[in-house]
Parts: sequence; C-alpha cells; structure tokens
Amino acid sequence: MTGATARLRARITARLTARPDEGAITLFVAVAIVSVFAVIALIVDGGGKLRALNHAQAAAQEAARSGANSVNVGRAISGDGITVDREAAQRAAYAYLSQAKATGTVSWAGDGSIVVDVTETYHPIFWPGTPAVTGHASATLHVQGG
Repeated sequence: MTGATARLRARITARLTARPDEGAITLFVAVAIVSVFAVIALIVDGGGKLRALNHAQAAAQEAARSGANSVNVGRAISGDGITVDREAAQRAAYAYLSQAKATGTVSWAGDGSIVVDVTETYHPIFWPGTPAVTGHASATLHVQGG
C-alpha cells in the first residue's frame, strides 16, 4: 500500500505543481483570430455600404440636376420667360436614374424645385441582411438675367 500511496502522492504533487496557464495561448489565439475577422468584416461591409450610399446620393443629385436643366424652350423663345418643362424634367430625371441603374422617385417641391429620392439595397458579404441606403437631392433652375 505504501507503493500505491506514494504513486498517488506523486500524481497529486505533479498536478499541484503543474503550470496553471497551460493552454492559455490557445485561447488567446482563438480570441485574436475571431477579433481580426470581425474587424475585417466591418471594414469590408462598412466600405461597401458607404460605396452604395455614395452611389445613391450621386444618382439623386445628378438626376435632379438633369431634370432642372430641362428648359421649356417654347416659352423661352417666345419671350415668356425661362422655366422648367416639368414633364421633360421628370423624363430626364428618370432617364438618368435608369442609366445609373438606380431606382427612385421624382417629385416637385412647393418652390418649384425638382426633388429626387433614390433607394438602393446593399448586399453585405459577411453580415446578414440587405440594408437599404437612400439618397436625396433637389435642384432649382436659376437664370441669370442680362
């Protein structure tokens, strides 16, 4: 029994004197790798969402600008003033949105300016879901007298 007791005592002593931090580096590496992948996912998907937002805003601005440039030529030539042809302006704005592969609405504000709202969806690579991004712009025809 003394041999078994000695072996048991040796095992207990070996376990008590073992390094308590064995395996800690494995846990650190696992946490670090997960953190690095999370940061990469945020950078990639965040940058993609910003690109989609920029595209939506630029499309709205350019569609509004192209609509505001649609002058009513008949009234301008006859001397009745330079105004926007609303139907031509809406057609021009929708044509620009179609060319830019964007979807949106074109409306008119009370002050006579054309208003374009663009909504697009962004498809992230790492994060679930498809968030929507929007762009909004308005433009008014300004004429310099001379």
